[in-house]
Amino acid sequence: MKLRRVTPEEAGWSETRVGPWTRNRRTIGYRNPWLTVWHDEVTRPDGEPGIYGVVHFRNTAVGVVAIDAQDRVALVGQHRYAFDTYQWEIPEGGSPLAEDSLAGAKRELLEETGLTAHQWREIGRWELSNSVTDEAAVTYLATDLVHGQAEPDPEEQLELRWLPFDEVMAMIERGEITDALTVLPMQALALERARRHPPHG
Repeated sequence: MKLRRVTPEEAGWSETRVGPWTRNRRTIGYRNPWLTVWHDEVTRPDGEPGIYGVVHFRNTAVGVVAIDAQDRVALVGQHRYAFDTYQWEIPEGGSPLAEDSLAGAKRELLEETGLTAHQWREIGRWELSNSVTDEAAVTYLATDLVHGQAEPDPEEQLELRWLPFDEVMAMIERGEITDALTVLPMQALALERARRHPPHG
């Protein structure tokens, strides 16, 4: 069996301080083209020995809230294997760590919807599950849209819907949209709108 060699910095073989923790040894529990699971033998903050599992992602998660001139949001429907449920989400995917995340977001939007946009701005950055993974996410608002042909990956079976902004927010409130990379930027945009147009009374 051919083994892939990794750098000491990536593998973390030597003793390393991690805040109040000490990582004494790191081994690779599992690896595929998208992620690595590290198994760390540690000294806990209380001085006792322990273990810590870390899922390292090779991509930054990117998402795009694409809004057209009628204030409709592009949502992509697809089956999610891990939860075995059908989900409605904003266009999203992975951008290699060495890539500019905006370039990755533009690519994902085009692949999943066929859309390009003349106007882009960042909405926010988040850590999606920071107790066990190092996955970071960045989302963008895309406006002044141009329609084209979608180019999904071969394994993707996608459905595209356009829904009014307020209806998407209602779906989030009803628990019909639960994907964090959709909920977080939509809520951030809703807060922006509320600040611009506060209720009278």
